[in-house]
Amino acid sequence: MRRLICVAALLLVAAGPGLADVRIRSSPGGEVGSYLILFELVRKSGERVVIDGPCLSACTLVLSIVPSRRICVTPRAVLGFHAAIAVDRAGHRYSASGATRVITETYPAPIRAWISRHGGLSRQVLLLRGRELSAMYPSCS
Repeated sequence: MRRLICVAALLLVAAGPGLADVRIRSSPGGEVGSYLILFELVRKSGERVVIDGPCLSACTLVLSIVPSRRICVTPRAVLGFHAAIAVDRAGHRYSASGATRVITETYPAPIRAWISRHGGLSRQVLLLRGRELSAMYPSCS
């Protein structure tokens, strides 16, 4: 997954201005650092982000990095949020409450409010889609 994100990031840099929309069709998330790098490149490119399917876990950081005015959603868009999870060198997974707070604070206010209304971030994935999502982001045209 990390290699795929790095390749996508390199393509964005190499192509420069004038790219078509950046389309998220299905992203399960993954290592946060790779997504931060990718979405920072997208932000700098000036391109619009079309969320056209599942954008889960670290993928939702697009909302924190790319300006909201450059994000649109299709009827297939689904955002999936959960608490941050850290993995130690032995492969043990544990909650990272400090990282969860930091990530939550980076989301736009409407997303933070929605997360709060749904009990906050935990190990359970909260799915934002349909009317609730389209009330926050414009439909892609």
